Amino acid sequence: QTPLKKTSALIAEMGISFSNAYVPSALCCPSRASILTGKYPHNHHVVNNTLEGNCSSKSWQKIQEPYTFPALLKSMCGYQTFYAGKYLNEYGAEDAGGIGHVPPGWSFWYALEKNSKYYNYTFSVNGKARRHGENYSVDYLTDVLANMSLDFLEYKSNFEPFFMMISTPAPHSPWIPAPQYKKSFQNVSAPRNSNFNIHGKNKHWLIRQAKTPMTNSSIQFLDDAFRKRWQTLLSVDDLIEKLVKKLELLRELDNTYIFYTSDNGFHTGQFSLPIDKRQLYEFDIKVPLLVRGPGIKPNQTNKMLVANIDLGPTILDIAGFDLNKTQMDGMSLLPLLRGDKNVTWRSDVLIEYQGEGHNSSDPMCPALGPGVTHCFPDCVCEDSYNNTYACVRTLSALWDLQYCEFDDREVFVEVYNLTADPHQLTNIAKTIDQEILEKMNYRLMMLQSCSGATCRTPGVFDPGYRFDPRLMFNHGIWAHRLSTRSL
Repeated sequence: QTPLKKTSALIAEMGISFSNAYVPSALCCPSRASILTGKYPHNHHVVNNTLEGNCSSKSWQKIQEPYTFPALLKSMCGYQTFYAGKYLNEYGAEDAGGIGHVPPGWSFWYALEKNSKYYNYTFSVNGKARRHGENYSVDYLTDVLANMSLDFLEYKSNFEPFFMMISTPAPHSPWIPAPQYKKSFQNVSAPRNSNFNIHGKNKHWLIRQAKTPMTNSSIQFLDDAFRKRWQTLLSVDDLIEKLVKKLELLRELDNTYIFYTSDNGFHTGQFSLPIDKRQLYEFDIKVPLLVRGPGIKPNQTNKMLVANIDLGPTILDIAGFDLNKTQMDGMSLLPLLRGDKNVTWRSDVLIEYQGEGHNSSDPMCPALGPGVTHCFPDCVCEDSYNNTYACVRTLSALWDLQYCEFDDREVFVEVYNLTADPHQLTNIAKTIDQEILEKMNYRLMMLQSCSGATCRTPGVFDPGYRFDPRLMFNHGIWAHRLSTRSL
């Protein structure tokens, strides 16, 4: 069963599902910045969910926002644009212009102040504050976003093309379902895959510190979270149905592309980590991506390696904008959507994350000391300042591989062969062929400093790949640190 039955019927079955869609950073703000800019985090410089980490900061507003794909759609392609929902986690912060700041590129702006809520929130309505309470019929955020979106479709100009971005906080915490869905999925619990509630051996220390087996209360907590997340998605499913019906009523459905995706994955108990994201594993970096629209045949699955940095280039390409005029790192998915023959595609993407940790100890978990964060439940920490890593995620005809390096004292390396080990139980860093390791290390350095077209060069297993061992550092291949990059 799934909470998104209507979404599946109205988008996936009417179009294409990408089974290998990734985010370059498994956290809200860096991932959303990648969607908007078409760039990897090392190029948009949003590294976490804080103002200091460049999340909706003055610097982001000045340097990146004017060049997001919606800004180009509006100024260069003549689109009327509409935004509704959660934007960036620090949006509305007083130190960065408050909710009076409306980013360039939006004709209609309905953005949530700060992070995810369902009730008792403040909207920026084209720069003016509008407060909402806790009355389901007028305040439940997912339904409010649906109604705003339907209003836009009803009253928009028919003489300009339109672009809408609807960003529901659901299924983000605090996981408050609509009243009619509070009893749904009573028998549902988090998936019990082979990596559930086990000790992550030969993994970096943050995974090793998780308590195994988890306590009954932790398991109950994560099962409850999983169930409530599904319940909140039932309202998202309703929103999508309303939108598609409205487009059909207006006779615009056949002429409209609809993309459905998320900004990160989520774990519930894998490797005994109760709940969060931020890790390098498939469950956190992989997301759904469904697309329907003109020229897309129904009921397709595409296995190509795609990332959220591709969304901006794809939408600009659909609008007829010359992608050579952008600085984006991603690729247009349009040839894949149209089913073009003999498309040359990438074989790898970069995953990069800069860990966060508090300077002081958590009073609830004094034994842990400073440098960690999100240590709940049972004082199991989900992040730390040295949970800083970069990975090459490779998918070619012969290889399904992930290679990761940590910027920590151990200079820890994790490598997974996902063909043999889809749940990433076995780190093969010490047993894989040394030449592959060297090539991966070199490729990682290349990708961490790539920009634009250099992010799209051939990967390690591509025919056009060039590898010169003389370019390696003389003092061992693990010598380079992520911190040498200007993050």
